Order: sequence, then structure tokens, then C-alpha cells
Amino acid sequence: MESNGVDHASKLLESQSHVWNHIFSFINSMSLKCAIDLGIPDAIHNHGQPMPLSKLISSLQIHPNKTQSIHRLMRILTHSGFFSKQISSKGDPESSYSLTDASKLLLKDNPMSLFPFLSAMLDPILTKPWYDLPAWFKNDSPTSFYMRHGMALWEYAGIEPRLNKFFNDAMETDTPFVSSILFDKCKGVFEGLDSLVDVGGGTGTMTKALAKAFPQMECVVFDLPHVVHGLQGTGNLKYVGGDMFDSIPPSDAIFLKFILHDWNDEKCIKILKNCKEAITRSKGRKGKVIVIDMVVDDEKSDGDNKSIETQLFFDMLMMVEVNGKERNEKEWANLIFSAGFSSYKINLSALGLRSLIEIFP
Repeated sequence: MESNGVDHASKLLESQSHVWNHIFSFINSMSLKCAIDLGIPDAIHNHGQPMPLSKLISSLQIHPNKTQSIHRLMRILTHSGFFSKQISSKGDPESSYSLTDASKLLLKDNPMSLFPFLSAMLDPILTKPWYDLPAWFKNDSPTSFYMRHGMALWEYAGIEPRLNKFFNDAMETDTPFVSSILFDKCKGVFEGLDSLVDVGGGTGTMTKALAKAFPQMECVVFDLPHVVHGLQGTGNLKYVGGDMFDSIPPSDAIFLKFILHDWNDEKCIKILKNCKEAITRSKGRKGKVIVIDMVVDDEKSDGDNKSIETQLFFDMLMMVEVNGKERNEKEWANLIFSAGFSSYKINLSALGLRSLIEIFP
């Protein structure tokens, strides 16, 4: 009986810890944002070697009364894997800090920096809608974002320059990741194409990389007029304003990078039907649609739990902000065939958490 009591107490304490960790998980995000806003990763990077805590503190623009709190911020972020701590072998009790691979991705001058993405996702414009999530479940509003701001995210970006900028900047930071891996592992996907339209291509960072890698291919960035307004094309790259729900310029291939997860099934089918019309006008049955998006595999018991959790985070993000969703393969197939396509091919391991999907008419 005593053993059962001990087991019960152990499980109770473990459950309490689990609940506490989830209650306070936002502290990881906000502590990281604080460190970025204070410039801590850049300060350590600019120091050029492990940085003693006292030198780190003196490099920051903080109130003198707050200097004793920096080590507490560094302690949790070291525990989270964003910094590593070294103790001097010469008997100096002061700790020094170095960057990890994760914090190097948050340096502001890193071409692959995730700093804009972090700033966007943790901005109050996108975090406040989460407080409306319980109420959203009880009414017919399309998203929590709509409840909070009175319009869809895309409409709001059209009138709020700050949202438009940080959203475009966040999307641009992803391009170095995608393009370097895509052109290395999946270059054959683009070979033989004479033209490509990047639907929802933003300011064209990804399309510029495609145009440079495939100079024989005519590339078009196709996005809403306010997004491409004032942008000038060069060589085999041009910008076209329009609405993917109305029509898409004809092309050998339509490229959709992180677009379809923003929309519900009905909207996605509409987009894909317009894609099908665009490629059949160009190359008949030889064209294709190239999609980069997540294929969720949450039912796989031997899967990478961290990766699945991140995909589920994105799924919730899509639900709250834009009325979209992340999909498993069965859901992708339903969209593809409902839009009138005949076949598809998925490269699940192409881009880490995301997959490369080729869709054929």
C-alpha cells in the first residue's frame, strides 16, 4: 500500500510540474525576445570570444539597478540552449558566455537570421488574438485575429505599414534556408522549365534566387498590388500585381511557398484550380505546381516529437491568425484531387519540417 502511495505522489508531482511548464512556457519566448531586443547575441558575437558577464552588462543599455538581473536572464536562456556558459580555469569565478548554433540564427546581420520572424510572431498585433481564442470557439468569427482587429490579417497588413513590413521581413528570412537546400537537393524539380510564377512571392527574395539559379527561366513575382507596388524587376525577373483568387498568370510552373497553409480547404481548392488553369494555358499537361508546405505526421508513434510539436504549433498559429491549417498527406491529397489534378509526388525530407510537393495536371 505504501508503494502505491509513493507512486501516486510521484505521478501527482510529475503532473504538477508538467502543468506548470506549460503555464510558463511563454516565459521562454519572452525571455528570448528580451535578449534580442537588448542586443545580447550581437554583443557576444561582436566580442569575438567568450564574453564575461561583467563586460556583457557594461555593453548593454540598461538601468544600473537592473545589472544584477542580467545573469538570471542568461541563466534561463543558457538552460534553453541559446547560450553556453564557461567558467574560467584560472580560478576566476565570473562566468563567460558564448553563442550556440541557435543564437547565431538570431544575429541581426546573419543572412539567415530569424530575428525578423521572432519579432513578427511575438509582436502584440499577433499575440493579442490568442487571448480571444476561447471566445472565438463560441462564435462564428473566422479567426481570433479578426475578433481582435476587426479584419483579416491580409487586410490589416494593407493598412498597417508596420505589420506589412515585419510580415514581409519575416518571410524573407526563410529564403536563404529554403533556396540553399532546395537548389542542392531538389534542383531537378526546376530543370526544363521555361517560366515560373511565384504566387504570394512577397518582395521577391525567393524568386530572385530562382531567377539567378535558372537564368533561362522567366520568373514572375505575383502578389497583391500593395505588396509589389514600386518594386522593379530586372533581367528574367518581373513583378505583377493581382489576386490569386481571381486568376494567375500562365506559366510552365506555379510556385507556392508557405501559401496554402494560410487558407481553409475551400480557398485552397480555388487557388489550386487557378494554378491548374495557369499551367494548362502554358504547357497543357506538361506543367506542374510546386508547393513547399508542411505535411503533418502526428499519428506516427516513432516520429520526432519535437518536430511534430513545432508543426502543431504552426497549425494552431494558422487557426488563430488566418483561418488556415497544416495538413497531413490524406488532407493534401483531398485538396489536390478536388482541384482536378491527376497526381502528386511528395518529398517528405526535403526541407526539414516542410516538404516539397509536386502536383501534376
